[in-house]
Amino acid sequence: MSWKTLDDMALEGRRVLVRVDINVPVQDGRVTDPTRIDRVAPTVRDILARGGRPVLLAHFDRPKGERVPEMSLAPLKPALEAAFAAPVRVAEDPVGPAAEAAAEALPAGEVLLLENTRFEPGEEANDPALAQGFARLGDVYCNDAFSAAHRAHASTEGVAHLLPSCAGRLMEAELGALERALGDPERPVIAVVGGAKVSTKLDLLRNLVERVDMLVIGGGMANTFLYAAGFDVGRSLAERDMAGTAREVAARAAETGCEILLPRDVVVAEALEPHAAHETCRMEDCPEDRMILDAGPDSVAHIRQALERARTLIWNGPLGAFEVPPFDEATTACARHAAQLTRDGRLVSVAGGGDTVAALNHAGVAEAFSYVSTAGGAFLEWMEGKELPGVAALRASA
Repeated sequence: MSWKTLDDMALEGRRVLVRVDINVPVQDGRVTDPTRIDRVAPTVRDILARGGRPVLLAHFDRPKGERVPEMSLAPLKPALEAAFAAPVRVAEDPVGPAAEAAAEALPAGEVLLLENTRFEPGEEANDPALAQGFARLGDVYCNDAFSAAHRAHASTEGVAHLLPSCAGRLMEAELGALERALGDPERPVIAVVGGAKVSTKLDLLRNLVERVDMLVIGGGMANTFLYAAGFDVGRSLAERDMAGTAREVAARAAETGCEILLPRDVVVAEALEPHAAHETCRMEDCPEDRMILDAGPDSVAHIRQALERARTLIWNGPLGAFEVPPFDEATTACARHAAQLTRDGRLVSVAGGGDTVAALNHAGVAEAFSYVSTAGGAFLEWMEGKELPGVAALRASA
């Protein structure tokens, strides 16, 4: 890897400034979903085990540079202590003399949680003075917040240039999985891309047709491509004004040898409602008064066959309106097939994005994929081929 990890750093007796993403849901002062906390726990526990003193930098919600009491990190203390199996001290400020004194006084075996970095107006502006202030709180900088690595903020990018820097265990796992998926993958590579709008994933599609062997397009995006190909999509969600762009992507795919898989048959209904009356029809027979809400069984069989040929899978977005049964069947069937191929050692499967994680959990297979990223925007920007500022800073310090 072109960045350092915790294994490359001497930690004994040193303050390790760790950027984490613990922006978790809180209700009535209690954490309701500790997933993000649990995922950074291995990094914190490793630092503690090696004699380091973890000092945590984190944001919470969007206070926009102002001190908003409701957006304090203090209520996270019990959940953090449970995950880290260590006492957690909470600093009242994210930076400054009081924070420096707290970091200096932190005893071995304990963790210091600094207050919300976004209370500082210079955080999102990547203010050099604020980055210097953060740097005074540690001897080593460890970025374990891949989900915030697409932001050039003082706590994710600026401070990394000022201290010996490395990736934490979660960041290391994310980057390793993405490198296996797109950097130097085992071929053939198949990508599944779904979602509502082509316009939000145009950069992703343009990058993927240059780098993968097969591209499955689902959801509302598929409707736009089908419309561009001359099919009547009825009352379906489709960006008809993006038809020309869809044709450009399809033409580029033909030039690069990337096979695009669109639905052959579709599940249609008059309304997107749970257990609505629905029917399956060939794509060319889509009724003009219906909406396409899922891919049909022939399309699923086609995708399954493609998955059988593949050795690497990248998945971002559902194939239909999976939140509303019975329009979850294509997404669930294909996800379960990919999971089985992964279990059998025939497929490296990497997935990411909020809807994707929800869809894989809905199908009951998230644990079976090789790697599931909880990062949203950062995962998408990496898939688009963009350099992430937080990652670039780690490369520069290596």
